[in-house]
Amino acid sequence: MLTIGVFAKACRLSPKALRLYDELDLLRPARVDPDTGYRYYAPAQLEAARLVAWLRRLGMPLARIREVRSLEPQAAARAVGAYWARVEAETAVRRDLAEFLIDHLTTPSRKDTTMLELRYCAHSDRGRVRPANQDTAYAGTRLLAVADGCGPEGAAASSAAVEALRFLETEELGAGDVLNLLEEAVRGASEAVQEAANGTEEVGTTLTALLWTGSRLALVHIGDSRAYLLRDGGLFRFTHDDTVVQSMIDEGRLTPEEATTHPQRALLLKALFPGTPATPELRLRDAQPGDRYLLCSDGLYGVVPEARIRHLLTSAPAPDTAVHALIDAANEAGGPDNVSCVVADVVEATA
Repeated sequence: MLTIGVFAKACRLSPKALRLYDELDLLRPARVDPDTGYRYYAPAQLEAARLVAWLRRLGMPLARIREVRSLEPQAAARAVGAYWARVEAETAVRRDLAEFLIDHLTTPSRKDTTMLELRYCAHSDRGRVRPANQDTAYAGTRLLAVADGCGPEGAAASSAAVEALRFLETEELGAGDVLNLLEEAVRGASEAVQEAANGTEEVGTTLTALLWTGSRLALVHIGDSRAYLLRDGGLFRFTHDDTVVQSMIDEGRLTPEEATTHPQRALLLKALFPGTPATPELRLRDAQPGDRYLLCSDGLYGVVPEARIRHLLTSAPAPDTAVHALIDAANEAGGPDNVSCVVADVVEATA
């Protein structure tokens, strides 16, 4: 048996950390002296302790470490890979925010010489198969949003989430605090979804929204609805699906092509669920005249190939014709799901 001091030195964890991990049932000592309460560890526990130490240095939360420790080595390796892929995605979001703040703080008196505004259209369709529409699509002068509800109260959940953001249409917006405002709005949306669930557990909604500040668009995203940008003829997706299959793609266990037919392709890892804290993606994007943005539910991209989406967005002269062309394409492909689209063009403001 090793004393806690010797064991701590061998595994590079402090005695204080070992006592905490004992209390949290993360790393129990092999024996505790009944009289002194002194902890003793077996040499065979060193490997587990070193794994905990490595995962802590990686920044993994204790609750996640407990899950990883319970897995077989191959499954644990995949879990670590998925965790790190999420860290990198979140780091990219923080990098975007840092770049914005640097620009905002170093050029506080800069004024945009060109005034921009949005031209927009939103529409939601039941599709050809589903008995009801659980999607909600909204477009206004500042706010663009798509939500895809799930469960018996899915329609109420998606509607409540979007409605909770509607106050942003009239709220005073400063580019410096717009992300904080969006984060607060999402908390309100989460509470609204909980009320809409009416005690039903398996209810939730995705939420993908863009908030216009006059020169930038602030994104909030959770779930598998998507946001795309059409710029200079190229189509770019700038949201990351919070799904099981996307995590498997990130880990290298699936190709994007294989994911389209995977039986768990609709299984969400994150969304606005009752009683679950919302941890959305938040970021800011600079806008340019001529940009065209698309927000859509999986009822579109699940059946219409990306190349076809790009063609329809490129060829449609206005947001309303683009929206209806996209929805028609989804229905022509069988319309197996509700389909919702918001298309918005960034244009120079008219006098």
